[in-house]
Amino acid sequence: MTFLVAIHHPDTFDPSSVDEATRLDIDALNDDMTAAGVRILAKGLRPAHEAKSLRARSDGGVTVTDGPYLETKEHIGGFWILECQSMDEAVEWGRKAVGACRTPVEVREFY
Repeated sequence: MTFLVAIHHPDTFDPSSVDEATRLDIDALNDDMTAAGVRILAKGLRPAHEAKSLRARSDGGVTVTDGPYLETKEHIGGFWILECQSMDEAVEWGRKAVGACRTPVEVREFY
């Protein structure tokens, strides 16, 4: 079973504000995930204001606009893709991600 573990940041998040202790905790979590054989991919994302949103138009075309698709107060700032035996196992990794990243996390299974 493959899961997305998404890290949520407030729209005001500044990556340069992450302290050394947080970076070390994230590095340790990445090492633990790799050692456990569950980590497939981990990536941070550029700020939401740099995103492009695409929507279908009734004439068959596509409209491209600047910024995220939804107007929210937070956005996905990074993610892991994990191969776990169950949702419970993925949630346990998510719990560790909350502690390491000091931010909310979403765990969702892929189809």
